[in-house]
Amino acid sequence: MSLLGVDAGTTGCKAAVFRDDGSLAASAYEEYAYRSPQPGQAELDPQAVWAAVKRVIAAAVSASGASGADPVRALAVTSMGEAVVPVARDRRVLGPSLLNFDLRGQEYLSELRERLPRERLYQLNGNTLGNQYGLTKLMWIARRRPELYERAELFLNWSGFLSFMLGGQAAVDYSLANRSLLFDLDRRDWSDELLAAAGLDRAKLPPTVASGTPLGGVLPAVAAELGLPRDTAIVAGAHDQCANAVGCGVTREGEALFGLGTYLCIVPVHSSRPATGPMLGIGLNTEHHAVPGRFVSFLYNMGGALVRWYRDTFAAAEARLARERGVEVYDELFGELPALPSEVLVLPHFSPTGPPDYIENSRGLITGLTLQTRRADILQGILQSAVFDLKACTDLLPRAGLSIRRYRAAGGGSRSDAWLRLCADILGAPFVRPRVSEAGA
Repeated sequence: MSLLGVDAGTTGCKAAVFRDDGSLAASAYEEYAYRSPQPGQAELDPQAVWAAVKRVIAAAVSASGASGADPVRALAVTSMGEAVVPVARDRRVLGPSLLNFDLRGQEYLSELRERLPRERLYQLNGNTLGNQYGLTKLMWIARRRPELYERAELFLNWSGFLSFMLGGQAAVDYSLANRSLLFDLDRRDWSDELLAAAGLDRAKLPPTVASGTPLGGVLPAVAAELGLPRDTAIVAGAHDQCANAVGCGVTREGEALFGLGTYLCIVPVHSSRPATGPMLGIGLNTEHHAVPGRFVSFLYNMGGALVRWYRDTFAAAEARLARERGVEVYDELFGELPALPSEVLVLPHFSPTGPPDYIENSRGLITGLTLQTRRADILQGILQSAVFDLKACTDLLPRAGLSIRRYRAAGGGSRSDAWLRLCADILGAPFVRPRVSEAGA
């Protein structure tokens, strides 16, 4: 028996087929770009991403079959956290998906602060108010695109959307439901109080389920298109960072995932829901883990997106040539890194920031340039700044009674020895890299 994992992120998707002993049989990845119709806006075309997901599934399934792996019997989809897709129940896509760093919806934050005291929101949902969550994006659609809001029968997160398009029942797991800011963490269901504060309709949200819940099977036509057996089962996935943690074996207190994808994300584990006061004091969220009875928190920034920005801005020609040769341009770029720390200083706030400050209208900065500055010095400065930004967060953890003794790395960036050494040096803790970097799938 083989299992298929699909992971849909902000800038790309992957599919990976695993044998029943946990070894990787085959994987495929495809990058895509988000659109910015206006300054401050960022959205994905769900149809384009769905097409890309089908291509990587077909490629991974074909390659796994050629390797002699058993047929796929079940699949799950993990995804980015907050963005949702408006759909009809007949699986028609009705509009774009607004990403978490899209500024639309921020105009409702002051209104929500008046209705939802900070302590009450955290008690219910385990998060502090911010525009990165699904709540304000749904409010924007309801108020600024009422015709779309009325036509949409469901708003599905990306894991739920892709499972739905494959043939599964509409649903959302607890970890991803929490990223909407509309979920009651203790009741494990949508919060009528939060929905009322936002003026949103509960009927437009799917049922909430635990990760691993069976959702049905792949549609026969889709199975034939992708090379999957007709009886392939679909089970509920999870928030990608939770899935990364499970894939790396991060299930106990004292350990944390360090995800190196579009987001750099540290994910410590809690054996029970932590007390509200200390967590709220350092702006740290609480979310259901994909492992029953466990909770996680997220310390993050868009360090991976900054590295991609560097590639597209400073090494576009090399990236194009690397694609033509079928090699990875990041191997070349990371091979240029200096042995010593860079004197280039970077403020990595090129997009809205994460904990502890959650700055909505942030701006980045690169300084310390001289006529001797090389391209690689700028990349080194970006890497340093992104990790030091997270260290400022980890330094606050003891205030909430938390500590991290060891990190397990996952994501595309974890393949870089240079980047992992830098992370270990700055954070002052050992890093372990699993044999399979596709932990989230």
